[in-house]
Amino acid sequence: MHVEDLLRLESLDLTLLWGDRPQLTREISGVTATDLEDPGRFLQRGELVLSGLVWWAPADDEAKAERFVAALEEAGAVALLAGEETHGGVPEVLVEACRRHGIAILSVPVHTSFRAVTDTVYLRQWGDLSRRPAAPYALPENVRAELSRLLADGTDPDTLLTRSVAHLGTPPAYVLSATGRTIARTPTAPPLPARRAAEAVTATTTLSVDPDASPYAQWHLHLPEPVGTPPRMLHEIAEVLAQHRRASLRRETTARGRAADLLALIDTPSSAAAPAALGRALEACGLADQDPYTVITVKGAADDDGAVDALTEALHHLTDCGFAVGRLPTAEPGEATAVIGTRTGTGTDSGTETIATTLKNLWPTLQSRNTKVPLHGGISTPATTPQSLKGALTQARYALTAASSRRAPGTEAPTSNLTAIEDLTTLDALLTGIPADVRTAFGIHALGPLADDTNPSHRMLLETLDVFLTHNGSWARTAEALHLHVNTVHYRIQRVEMLTGRDLARLDHKLDLKAALLCR
Repeated sequence: MHVEDLLRLESLDLTLLWGDRPQLTREISGVTATDLEDPGRFLQRGELVLSGLVWWAPADDEAKAERFVAALEEAGAVALLAGEETHGGVPEVLVEACRRHGIAILSVPVHTSFRAVTDTVYLRQWGDLSRRPAAPYALPENVRAELSRLLADGTDPDTLLTRSVAHLGTPPAYVLSATGRTIARTPTAPPLPARRAAEAVTATTTLSVDPDASPYAQWHLHLPEPVGTPPRMLHEIAEVLAQHRRASLRRETTARGRAADLLALIDTPSSAAAPAALGRALEACGLADQDPYTVITVKGAADDDGAVDALTEALHHLTDCGFAVGRLPTAEPGEATAVIGTRTGTGTDSGTETIATTLKNLWPTLQSRNTKVPLHGGISTPATTPQSLKGALTQARYALTAASSRRAPGTEAPTSNLTAIEDLTTLDALLTGIPADVRTAFGIHALGPLADDTNPSHRMLLETLDVFLTHNGSWARTAEALHLHVNTVHYRIQRVEMLTGRDLARLDHKLDLKAALLCR
């Protein structure tokens, strides 16, 4: 396949920014996606380079683009396909650098994914592995023929990985998920603890199987020991695994459709979904007779599908639980929900506790896969029957709101958080689950004129009220904390009572004003 072949494909909608006949007729041997500023050591001769241009900024000097393109030329790359999404177009300085170094440059529009380009190249080359000439490939023809047959038969990933590296002496090799789950390993590879596997995913010796997938959904090929194998061969093995991955993604898409139907029934506006319909939906998702059920809702960025992928990846760590992940009809953008079934033999309390503990321990690793987007989640208490799933969903969404309200210490920025409904054991924690606009309205009406803290006198009274309630209504300790005379404290509290219409001798009025202060 030549560079010019890509330009002829209307489905890709690529635009040639620079390239003459000699550049456009170069043979493509493979594809590498990178956003490294200096990618040279990871490239192979004849490869097409995909870059989202994250490494470049408008304030950068011309030399930065020059170094990037020089690395492509030195490695023998045939062309650069630059994504338009990051900067709204391809910087002219990069086009000029490609012109100087004789590297064809094509722009990739926002509506064309890098995966589509990769699929186009490899499907053209690998459409039938067993009948292609061996010259462009590093894998032997007989190995390609066997892998083609295994893919067609839908073999399991362990077998596929083992046969992919058998001609290399079957070295230890793994296929790892983004958070360190072992999806496949060869017989010579010992079990790899999830923590070590998560570290291995970010190692420079690990290849991404599907670099165009979301950060939470990627698979990685990891060989912990050097095998002296040409990098091109490892890339071809990764591409075989990618084809298997795409088949599994198609199955996940189908399962998410069934999960969406289940969630729509649970979230029905009526008092309860018809038991028969709910039972059929649970059965379609493989969750029949797996009660008690736990509901979890997760929210990430509003403009992508990351939350669905993140939640799916997290729940794969619950090896003893079935689950169904999808979107609610009433979901906010970037929100995903799952129903988790606790399999027979696992007690209600212990099963739910294990779910919450496992996911909370995993959350920092999951968040580290996309640090730019805080990932929040809420977990319900157990729903002992299908009919009580509606209540569990309400709990999960309330806990999600509480998680989203948490702020990093000393900042106004939200911090990634997973909150279980059982975590809301204080008044402050309970109030965090109330929508912000409702909390603000409550604070304004409960505090009355004192809600206007631009008034210095009101700020003073609010401080006195806060200290008074913190010290359980003790006049002496409040006076000591504020360095005031007790009579002054009495006067200020009387002013608070007059302005708010509350009697601070009553416990319920104290709770009202404490909640109002927490809602500010």
